[in-house]
Amino acid sequence: QVQLVESGGGSVQAGGSLRLSCAASGYTYIRYCMGWFRQAPGKEREGVADIDSDGSTSYADYVKGRFTISQDNAKNTLYLQMNSLKPEDRAMYCCAAVHPSIRDRETKTPRWGFGYWGQGNQVTVSS
Repeated sequence: QVQLVESGGGSVQAGGSLRLSCAASGYTYIRYCMGWFRQAPGKEREGVADIDSDGSTSYADYVKGRFTISQDNAKNTLYLQMNSLKPEDRAMYCCAAVHPSIRDRETKTPRWGFGYWGQGNQVTVSS
């Protein structure tokens, strides 16, 4: 059973930085697809950034140039470095992991709904 535990959230003023961590356990040898998602009050969950099993990364337009996703395979830990934070970045941030074989047949994108999720970590940005 894969377990994901996030840490590093908190409160910061606009323009500040935070780094989220997601420690993964329960799997070895297979490189899962890993991603960060967020959900603000009254809004639907949205993708932020992800790392595919081949190491390629992708970002949502609203965080490009400000956020960086990375992972330390030796520590089985996923990171999200968030710089130049804006009040609209305020949300509950969750990490997710999905087996690399679970993909949409046409787009080949990971099907996160069939993966594992952390408990979430609150990020608050004040103006």
